[in-house]
Amino acid sequence: MPRVVVRVESESLDPEALRGLVDAEGCGSVVSFVGLTRGSDEGVEVERLEFDAWEEKLPSVLNGLALDAVERFGVTSVIMAHRTGVVLPAEPIVCIHVGSPHRAEGFEACSWLITELKAQAPLWKKEVRSDGEVWKAGLG
Repeated sequence: MPRVVVRVESESLDPEALRGLVDAEGCGSVVSFVGLTRGSDEGVEVERLEFDAWEEKLPSVLNGLALDAVERFGVTSVIMAHRTGVVLPAEPIVCIHVGSPHRAEGFEACSWLITELKAQAPLWKKEVRSDGEVWKAGLG
């Protein structure tokens, strides 16, 4: 039975603790992606990111993506977490861990998950910079 865990965190995100939730039984690999807030964008200092989310919908969208990845790629474990609220430079924004029997499908699933999360998750990002505030286009 595949393991799927989805979290939306408003305070902090601990990639290592989340990694511990992967069910490694039968796995030959765990592929991880951790997205961080950059301290600059196009040469301008980024003070922080502010994420707004459709709080009631976000967990079900992430869960649906995780279940799709299990079905599509044959992976055995998907752990996904995303921050909301204020995220400072070098802090984790998003974390995805994929456990799979072989590395190829793990890498493929992890890459697909972050791409689909950015396309489908009801999240909006404001960049607070030294030269003002910018809403970033699109979801995620």
